[in-house]
Amino acid sequence: DKAELEISLRRFLLSLANILLKILLLISVVSMLGVQMTSFIALLGAAGLAVGLALQGSLANFAGGVLLLLFKPIKVGDFIEAQGYMGKVHAIQVFNTVLKTPDNKTIFIPNGNLSNDSITNFSTEEQRRVDFVFGIGYGDDIKKAKDILNDLVKNDSRILNDPEPQVVVSELGDSSVNFTVRVWVNAADYWGVFFDMQENVKLTFDAQGVSIPFPQRD
Repeated sequence: DKAELEISLRRFLLSLANILLKILLLISVVSMLGVQMTSFIALLGAAGLAVGLALQGSLANFAGGVLLLLFKPIKVGDFIEAQGYMGKVHAIQVFNTVLKTPDNKTIFIPNGNLSNDSITNFSTEEQRRVDFVFGIGYGDDIKKAKDILNDLVKNDSRILNDPEPQVVVSELGDSSVNFTVRVWVNAADYWGVFFDMQENVKLTFDAQGVSIPFPQRD
């Protein structure tokens, strides 16, 4: 309780300590009754080795679960990407971590794999940067397009002023002049800004006569 461990880890450690103490108690009582324990302990060790080899995958998952609960690279409620899956952490169990995907699928990831591979945690920081690339035609007015993008950024109250937004010409491509737009937002506003900005740029470019080139084929 003082260490403020995860509730699932507390329960597991209590259960593990309970079992180990009972085994020690049994050995002590049998020894006090005068039974020679050398052979019994050797047999018990051999049995434990056999069980350990048979369950090495499960033991690896158990060890991974303990590491996740102790070092807390993720916690319940975090949105993460790991093992090729993205979702919100629903539960960190002893052997598996349960993810809920945005389309409400349930993913069970073995803790052994999770603790030994890279994890992208999108919920660690309070702020995130949103990156966009918008292309215009070579015949369009660069200054006009840049002013439009700056105005759209300034008019969105969800976009933070510190760090300062960036609107720059990043590439003279094969068929377009590309602008890179980088803005910082609170993590909760990431997807709202991501989708709204793209729609607003398209609508405003159309209204202002700025073209967005695209491949065409007859």
